[in-house]
Amino acid sequence: MSPTDQQSPPPVQRLRANSVGLAGVVFMALATAAPITAMTGNLPVVVGGGNGVHAPAGFLFVTVVLTVFTVGYVSMAKHITTAGAFYGFVSQGLGRVVGMASGLLAVLAYVVFEASIVGIFAYFSQQAFEAQFGLDLPWQVFALVMLAITAVLSYFDLEVASKVLAVFLVGEVVMLVLLAGSVLAHGGGPTGLHWGTLNPTGAFAGVNAGVGLFFCFWSWIGFESTAMYGEESRNPRRIIPRATLLAVLILGVLYTFVTWMVLAADTPDAAVGLATGSTPLDLFLVPAKTYLGDWAVTAFQWLMVTSAFACGMAFHQCAARYLYAIGREGFLHPALGRTHPKHGSPYVASFTQTGIALLVVGGFWFTGQDPYVGLYTLTAILGTLALLVVQTLCSFAVIAYFRRNHPESRHWFRTLVAPLLGGLGMFAAIVLLVVNLDTAAGAASEIFFFKLIPWIVGAVFLGGIGLALYMRARHPDRYEVMGRLVVEDAQERTEEPTPAAV
Repeated sequence: MSPTDQQSPPPVQRLRANSVGLAGVVFMALATAAPITAMTGNLPVVVGGGNGVHAPAGFLFVTVVLTVFTVGYVSMAKHITTAGAFYGFVSQGLGRVVGMASGLLAVLAYVVFEASIVGIFAYFSQQAFEAQFGLDLPWQVFALVMLAITAVLSYFDLEVASKVLAVFLVGEVVMLVLLAGSVLAHGGGPTGLHWGTLNPTGAFAGVNAGVGLFFCFWSWIGFESTAMYGEESRNPRRIIPRATLLAVLILGVLYTFVTWMVLAADTPDAAVGLATGSTPLDLFLVPAKTYLGDWAVTAFQWLMVTSAFACGMAFHQCAARYLYAIGREGFLHPALGRTHPKHGSPYVASFTQTGIALLVVGGFWFTGQDPYVGLYTLTAILGTLALLVVQTLCSFAVIAYFRRNHPESRHWFRTLVAPLLGGLGMFAAIVLLVVNLDTAAGAASEIFFFKLIPWIVGAVFLGGIGLALYMRARHPDRYEVMGRLVVEDAQERTEEPTPAAV
């Protein structure tokens, strides 16, 4: 045995355990997906430029794909607990080299997602303040306010953030259910419920079906964040798998139901006309006024603001935990791996993420870009592409991991067929995005940053592989230390928790 093998890895600072339970983790995941932001931001594109009248079928199809993916994902989550989530999973299944490259891609994704949501938050806030108070404030004011509040709330432990997000999340879900439920209670619009819009074959109908399906996938981004909170949850072996499946299914049912009712509210063809008109938000605001009243229009405007804020704060938590996970093992600066002595939060990584988000927002600010067309759209596409690559690798990592470990947990469907189908589904989503990149970006495709998106993703991934190979060849001792998180700290929790942790 070599001296390196005999050395114990340096101690690491851990996140505060038992900070959050099942409901808290589910709230965090749902808030990251931001249902009302996903619906108002993505559904007009799905209806107007994607699947058209078959939009509900598109959401139904993606629900099935992501459920299958999640079956394999949670099989691994039952054995591995790490704030790095995909980073730890891919490293365990496909090795440290690919794992580290995936970790950098995941960091890229979550880092830019917060900046993206700051953009749409500023856009929604600007509209709401002008409509409700007649105030025409610069979007940068709202962006800076959001970044500041998020930084303060994230300084404390996860329980504080989860409670704030829960309040906002309940409000937006109630509003969506009220809208859809009121249409259902009236038996649909003037021509009924239009059950045919749910026909699964419609998911592939239309020339731009690929665009529609991509935006459907986009609406779920964030559900996978449940695994990041394993170290801070009570009994992660049970909570994380359940929370992940619940998040996927709740979002799937909600999205499909709301989309179906929105199309039925007038008629599907009329809904397509609203989605392609000058004010696509009328797809929601018109039926809200018709079936609920003027108050619902006002409520929608403010809930879009709070939903975007909740989404941005949830992505901030994700990014901070990835920076913390790779920082505490020396992959980036070790200071990122520090936790607050009282709150147990990754406060250094959190403030670092705030600084990065500020730089990204500032870059679009000083180049005169629109907060929605430029900042929101382009950074969201960049993050989604990066995360889909990591999710694809994670699916195949599940297969590889269970071929070598835990024979008692191997199952022909959960650890082989499900992750295989999930990986193929994710790969198909990547192809859909790349093929339809110009259409997905819309007006933002004219911005120079758009041309760089595929190159940025490729460069970060290859750079991660190159760095890992260099460290393995030239600094094997440091390479071993860099991998301690995914080998030892990504605990394989096979023991039952103590009663105090339940």
